[in-house]
Amino acid sequence: MGDHITEIVVFTLLFLLVSGMGFVAARWRAPKDMEHLDEWGLGGRSFGGWITWFLIGGDLYTAYTFVAVPALIFGAGAAGFFAVPYTIIIYPLFFLILIRLWSVSHRHGFVTPADFVRTRFDSPTLALLVAITGIVATMPYIALQLIGIEAVLKTMGVTGDSLLARHAPIIIAFAILAAYTYQSGLRAPALIAFVKDTLIYIVILVAVIYLPYKLGGWGTIFDAAEAKFNASPNPNDGITLNANNQLQYVTLALGSALALFLYPHSITGVLAGKNRNVIKRNMSALPAYSFLLGLLALLGYAAIASGVKPLPGATEGTVDSNTVVPLLFDMQFPAWFAGVAFAAIGIGALVPAAIMSIAAANLFTRNIYKEYLRKDATHAQEARVSKITSLVVKVGAVACIVFLDPQFSIDLQLIGGIIILQTAPAVALGLFTRWLHRGGLIAGWVVGMALSMWMLWQIPNPANGKAHFGGSAFPLADFGFDTKRTIYVGFVTVLVNLLVAIIATVILRAMKSPEGVDGTTRDDYYADEGDPRIDKDVAATVDHQSST
Repeated sequence: MGDHITEIVVFTLLFLLVSGMGFVAARWRAPKDMEHLDEWGLGGRSFGGWITWFLIGGDLYTAYTFVAVPALIFGAGAAGFFAVPYTIIIYPLFFLILIRLWSVSHRHGFVTPADFVRTRFDSPTLALLVAITGIVATMPYIALQLIGIEAVLKTMGVTGDSLLARHAPIIIAFAILAAYTYQSGLRAPALIAFVKDTLIYIVILVAVIYLPYKLGGWGTIFDAAEAKFNASPNPNDGITLNANNQLQYVTLALGSALALFLYPHSITGVLAGKNRNVIKRNMSALPAYSFLLGLLALLGYAAIASGVKPLPGATEGTVDSNTVVPLLFDMQFPAWFAGVAFAAIGIGALVPAAIMSIAAANLFTRNIYKEYLRKDATHAQEARVSKITSLVVKVGAVACIVFLDPQFSIDLQLIGGIIILQTAPAVALGLFTRWLHRGGLIAGWVVGMALSMWMLWQIPNPANGKAHFGGSAFPLADFGFDTKRTIYVGFVTVLVNLLVAIIATVILRAMKSPEGVDGTTRDDYYADEGDPRIDKDVAATVDHQSST
């Protein structure tokens, strides 16, 4: 630890600064009454263009971006670049789908995607499944954020060897995050996102200019990466794709893009916007972050050229690939700038973790607590339950880290993506058509989720010797094909989910099974700010926020 005093001081000061901002955020654009889910969980549905830009950017570009993607590229090469095309694909999907969700949610006062499903298909059971899926899928994603903070602190030498000492950084991060999220709700990550994105842009732009200069140019960096992967025993490693991993790459990019806009935290950031134009402008401009992601990904190759050796992992004989980027900054930059970079990574983990815990808490409150436990819950009771649930969700995220222990932290996000993809037929397709029967959607979810768990169970983790849940790349040979190719689990299971839903719909229609009443109308999907058809309760919240 003595060799990292400057880094620790800089990191601590910046970390405390943004944590303080998280607590102060409760007074930022504060309403008269914070005890309302629209205020605590959605920031009053009042965020304009700039705030939404930083909020959604901070929401989608997480420790997954800063730690997990470069670590995967360091370990596997070109396959890790799947994250770049998938973030390019995602914004047209956002533009087409989430604008419709914003409008119908604004019209009816929906807080979660499960609220929409409940009204659209007249099915509390389907809404419950969507809510549970969102909560479960979010936990490993929050865990990934906490791993990013742990990797930074481990690089600075502030962790120990025992189980408690190793996970102490996660506990500290949990306590700070839990405290200011409980108090300030969505306003906290929205305010912190300004600092987070500024630091990240500064750090990355300096890194992609300075590192090639110091390491002999990008040609030298790519040569070093090629030499490493040529010597690798894994035939899928390399600076270019090969016949064995191209299918995995394509299906992973497409599947990840479909999953991202289904995550509760993505939807929460969108629903906080004040009108349709705010969402449209942001979906048009946010692809600029994809350029940033491409630069970040290249740090994995720079780490190879720098001779970075990942720190030891949790079990003997393993390595912690999540420490690759922090070690790169520690080796190549002055201590003060490394401290700034470490703070950027840490803050970059806090912002999305806060939004994710809020989104998961909203799901529990609106679609489990209010639907099944207390139908007459007041707005204040809903807000209090969400605050408490946001703490419980973070505990679940810590459990994901302790028990799953994946080879690459990115696997936490990929496993979560497979789970959340099973809500695509109900949420994404439901925004455009009600043709699928609610019973068919439930049947599809059950089959898709069961198949997902079976396929994930079959995937081992060679790095730590665990036989199950070791990643998201499923060998096609396990389906009886004579090939070494792999495929993204989520891509297979969501297609099976949809197929089952279609077949079940045809059968249920033939049996004249009741389909329920659609609580939405065609015009709901085009509603905008100031629409006279907004529900009175929603309109009162919007008018109050405008006056403040």
